Amino acid sequence: RCISIFFVEFQAYFGQDYARTAWIHSIVDCATMLCAPLGSLISNHVSCQVGIMLGGLLASTGLILSSFATSLEHLYLSLGVLTGLGFALCYSPAIAMVGKYFNKRKALAYGIAMSGSGIGTFILAPVVQLLIEQFSWRGALLILGGFVLNLCVCGALMRPIALKEDRKTAPEFLEQDYVSEAQKRDLKRMSICSPLIKVWSHEYLCYCSWKEYDFLLMPGFMMLAVSVLFMAYGCSPLFVYLVPYALSVGVSHHQAAFLMSILGVIDIIGNITFGWLTDRRCLKKHRHFCYLFAVGMDGLCCLFLPVLQNFPLLVPFSFTFGYFDGAYVTLIPVVTADVVGTSSLSSALGVVYFLHAIPYLVSPPVAGWLVDTTGSYTASFLLCGFSMIFSSTLLCFARLAKKIKRTHLQSLSNDTGTKQHIWTNGAIAYSVTAELDQKDIEFLAVDTNSYSNR
Repeated sequence: RCISIFFVEFQAYFGQDYARTAWIHSIVDCATMLCAPLGSLISNHVSCQVGIMLGGLLASTGLILSSFATSLEHLYLSLGVLTGLGFALCYSPAIAMVGKYFNKRKALAYGIAMSGSGIGTFILAPVVQLLIEQFSWRGALLILGGFVLNLCVCGALMRPIALKEDRKTAPEFLEQDYVSEAQKRDLKRMSICSPLIKVWSHEYLCYCSWKEYDFLLMPGFMMLAVSVLFMAYGCSPLFVYLVPYALSVGVSHHQAAFLMSILGVIDIIGNITFGWLTDRRCLKKHRHFCYLFAVGMDGLCCLFLPVLQNFPLLVPFSFTFGYFDGAYVTLIPVVTADVVGTSSLSSALGVVYFLHAIPYLVSPPVAGWLVDTTGSYTASFLLCGFSMIFSSTLLCFARLAKKIKRTHLQSLSNDTGTKQHIWTNGAIAYSVTAELDQKDIEFLAVDTNSYSNR
């Protein structure tokens, strides 16, 4: 997030327009999200420690090489691709591990864990501005490259655990005819998808891969994925253009950096308080709607931003946007876990963050093009706001349609005298007795839209 502070420096040094300079931030975010499934893959099949330590090394190398950049194209590769790839290998394994360790107060645990992003923004925004003034943007990137090497330390301290859900697919696999006796003996001792398994048959690999990504066919996950695309498009440009916009309306450099600090510290409060609130009994069943509310509020903030043209008015904006940004970021993994379950969370988060990639790549340059074309930030911020509101509205209608369908099925079952059973995974099963040719036939009707394919 602090890369946006370098935006004005890069633009002035290389003499380029908004759109071309914005590609740097776009490529960083795009590479981070595009390669998120790779981070999940390494975490699942090698170890999360190796993935995070490798990511820290790549991210640090990218920042150090960026300090020697002679063109924007150089920054596209080093700061964009290499650093973004390093962050990708760190992000999804670390986030998924929280979901494995915590269940009862999962939202609060995610809020505390992800508050590190806000803490980093709060501390580093003024520090980066000070480093740029003292050592120029090259020296600042070089120092940040050494700082990011601490990701290797974080990776070494990770401690993955094995859950019972991870071994649930083993009995099914053992029943297959193509599994040899040697494989069965090995699989009985360890998880089906464990990286320690030494027998890697073609059938085993296909089966394991399918079990990791069978959630892709779930209607609930599909709708969440479409919503994420619009949400990601709306949220990215603001972190790129908040500082340049503040400078364009007469705010000083230190005040503009302070706006990012405010956004960061309020982001922490949003992470923790919203996580705690949605873990309460009264809101725990309504996490989806809490997530939608937070996304919609951020969209409204973007719509009002063009009329805020001085520092006293931009401060409340940073408070509001930062709080709800921290709120919905905390709930993304929680909502994903509610949809796909804990055992598939790492792979599902990889896909969800992967879906951020294209919007993150496209939205800042598009916003920059609108600024270059219109001469103001109004069109860019309005497009961001409407995109986030549409994301919230789309998922809200999907949830309401699902609820109406379930209510209709329940009323139908009451009219036909069926016995209703609620399964632990949320599926609804009906035991129906019908008369056909003087014989009683009992059959089962299952709401396949709610059934999670497990």
